[in-house]
Amino acid sequence: MCGRFVLETPLKATADNFKAQLARNLVTVPNYNICPSENISVVVSNFEQRRLGQMRWGFIPHWYKSMTDGPLLFNARAETLTEKPAFRDACAKRRCLIPADGFYEWQKFVDSKSKPFYVKRSDRQQMIFAGIWQFWGDRENRTATCTILTVPASEQISEIHHRMPLFIEPSDWALWLGEEGVGAAELMKTPSHIKLDVVKVAHEINPASAPVGSSHL
Repeated sequence: MCGRFVLETPLKATADNFKAQLARNLVTVPNYNICPSENISVVVSNFEQRRLGQMRWGFIPHWYKSMTDGPLLFNARAETLTEKPAFRDACAKRRCLIPADGFYEWQKFVDSKSKPFYVKRSDRQQMIFAGIWQFWGDRENRTATCTILTVPASEQISEIHHRMPLFIEPSDWALWLGEEGVGAAELMKTPSHIKLDVVKVAHEINPASAPVGSSHL
């Protein structure tokens, strides 16, 4: 799963990388402890122009009467998206990309507290998570909401947790965003080809401090 992540790359650099237009309202960067229900940076496409803006992290199905009317859907399993009424339409029509520089995962130990690990790409490139989104609420008060897709963990991550975010590589961004026809379902698989650094976090996680590792897994 992915319940906390980091964004430290300047938004202008991220927008340039995507060839995307920057929205007026943007999140604060850096943030080293992004949590569900916060606004996060998201890239969408209208087929003519990509746009980097913000959405609430936590997908809200249209039948929720309030934002807290049910579970906070900050992750969605890629394998079952089309089977879930909450996600089916968004999977087909409203896919997005979520930039990150790393994410946290907690390893559970018997008779002890869970210990956090920080995961980042070994090549130091940004991680680009696959997401889906939709508006919730009436026209006057509608909110854009999104969720991060997860897949079975790669061998590197499986010692910590059995799930991980779905990464989308630059060559597949257009396909995921719906700019290049159909076939996005083929991208929903474990990113086992991407080498990751997995580091045990040595201090308490907070939004203002970069994660410091005490040891590698």
